Amino acid sequence: MTVIVAGGGIAGMTMALTCHELGLPVIVHESVSQLEPLGVGINLQPNAVRELYDLGLETQLNAIGVPAKEWALVGRNGNDVWAEPRGLDAGYLWPQFSVHRGRLQILLYEEVLSRLGAGAVITGSRLMSYESQDDKVQASFRSASGQVTTIEGSVLIGADGLHSAARRQMCPTEGPPVWGGPVMWRGTSEAVPIRTGGSFVLVGKLDQRFVCYPISRPDPATGLATINWIAELTYDTSQDWGDSDWNREVSIDKFLGEFEDWAFDWLDIPELIRSASNVYEYPMVDRDPIESWVDGRCVLIGDAAHVMYPVGSNGASQAIVDARVLGAEMQRLGVGIAALKSFEDAMLRDLNELVLRNRGAGPIGILGLVEERCGGVFDDIEDVIPRAEIEDYMARYKAAAGFAIETLNNSPRTILL
Repeated sequence: MTVIVAGGGIAGMTMALTCHELGLPVIVHESVSQLEPLGVGINLQPNAVRELYDLGLETQLNAIGVPAKEWALVGRNGNDVWAEPRGLDAGYLWPQFSVHRGRLQILLYEEVLSRLGAGAVITGSRLMSYESQDDKVQASFRSASGQVTTIEGSVLIGADGLHSAARRQMCPTEGPPVWGGPVMWRGTSEAVPIRTGGSFVLVGKLDQRFVCYPISRPDPATGLATINWIAELTYDTSQDWGDSDWNREVSIDKFLGEFEDWAFDWLDIPELIRSASNVYEYPMVDRDPIESWVDGRCVLIGDAAHVMYPVGSNGASQAIVDARVLGAEMQRLGVGIAALKSFEDAMLRDLNELVLRNRGAGPIGILGLVEERCGGVFDDIEDVIPRAEIEDYMARYKAAAGFAIETLNNSPRTILL
C-alpha cells in the first residue's frame, strides 16, 4: 500500500524521492496550492549533502548552491573569536552548501515530478486528521475548496512542519510554538562576498548578533553575489511578537538603529541592511521535545518532530537525514509500525537533546563565555579563552549534531541498494 506523506517541504520531498528509490509507492499532499521558491538562505551540512548526492542530485545541487569554505565567529569589535574551514576544505568527503531554501525545495519538487510523475504531489491538500488501524492508516485531507477526502495507506509520514496537524493530533494539549526571546530580521542584498568568498560569518554576542553568507556565486561582470543576512536581537518574552510567520515584511527602521555602528573595514553591516530589497521579521521559536514521534502507523519527521533554533545550520539538514534514515528502516523492516519505531529509537533521544542544545545557543554558545570574560571586546581571543577550550566545545557540538568529520567520512551509506 501507498506511503502517504503530509507536507511537501524539504523533508516531505526527500521522503518521496527516497520511497521512489526503494520502489515504494508514495504520494505527497502539500497544503499550498502552488509551490513557490519562498524563504531565504539555509546551510546544508555534509551529512545532508551526502544523502542528496546518493539520490543522484549532485549536479543540481552544485548548480544552485555555494560551497561553504569557512565558519567564523567574530566579536563585537570585529576581531575573530573562532574560524574554521567547512565542507571539503575541512576534510569532509562532501561539501557544505549555502543555498536559497526555496530554490532547494523547488529542485526537490521538480525531481519528484520528473521521477514519479505529476500525480505524485497533490497541492492544495492539507492534513486534517488520521486514524491508525492494525494493517493500515486512514488520513483525511481538506482541499483548497473545502472538500475533505480520506485515503488509505501503509503509513502516514507527518512532514508538515512547525504547525504540524499530525503532531497536533498526537499532542493535543501542546499549544503554540515556544518563543524564547530572540527575534530575527532576514534579508538578502547584492554585495561582494567577504573573507574566503564562501564564509558564514556571525558577528556580535548572544543577545545581539548578525549573520551573513553568500547564496549565489559572484556575477563575473560586477563581482556581486546575493548575500543572505540575519540581524537578531533578544527581548523580554513578556512582549508579544505575534505568529511565527517569516513572511511578515517590515521596515529596516524597526531594528537598524541597534546595528548602526557595526561597520568594520571588512564588513559594513548597516550598508548591507540598507541595500536589501525586502526584510522579513521572524520570532525565533521551537517546541519542547516530546516523548514519541510515533502513533500507530503515523510518524513525524523534520520540523514536525523536532523544530529547533537555527543556530547550528542543521534544521533542513536533519530533515533530509530523517527521511533517509526512515527509508532505510522501511527497507530493512518493511513499511509498517516496526520500521517507524526503529526510526524513532535511532533518532529521538539525540534529536531531542539537540533541540535543547540549540535552545542554549548551540555552537555559538561560546560567545556567552567571551561575553562573561571580557564583555565581547578584545584584541586577541587567546587572552580571553584558550583555543583548546573552543576546539573542545566545537567538537562536542559536531558530534551531537551528527557531522563529526571522521565519523561521517567513515560511516556506510544510509541506504544500500
